[in-house]
Amino acid sequence: MSEIVRFSVSLEDDLLEKFDRFCREEQFATRSEAVRQLIRDTLTRRAWQSEEQDVAGTLTLVYDHHRPQLRDQLMELQHDNTDMVVSTLHAHLEHDLCLEVIVLRGQAGRLQEIASKLRGLKGIFKGELVMASARGE
Repeated sequence: MSEIVRFSVSLEDDLLEKFDRFCREEQFATRSEAVRQLIRDTLTRRAWQSEEQDVAGTLTLVYDHHRPQLRDQLMELQHDNTDMVVSTLHAHLEHDLCLEVIVLRGQAGRLQEIASKLRGLKGIFKGELVMASARGE
């Protein structure tokens, strides 16, 4: 872990009020924790622009498991990318509705590509990719 460095930030009072409300609503222990998280989020988002950046992520899918061939297509896409698929969690929400969380790791561009292919399958109601730097940055 790096050494902690202190620095000051100047803000307008109304912006600080909004930031403090954000900190309370998100339950950050301190303003510093909130600033650290916002900086990490911003840097991670920028890293995704570099398709070669090593990232980890989760792809959450909600889908109709009775849709013809959908389960086979989901399985095939995951098997075609075993170098990036770390794990999968499958949950039954209702009789026809399933939730699947796929843990991925690899180059940001490939994760986004795999997520797009999976989200684009017929029968997928919702698909959301969340990525974070895989280097603890």
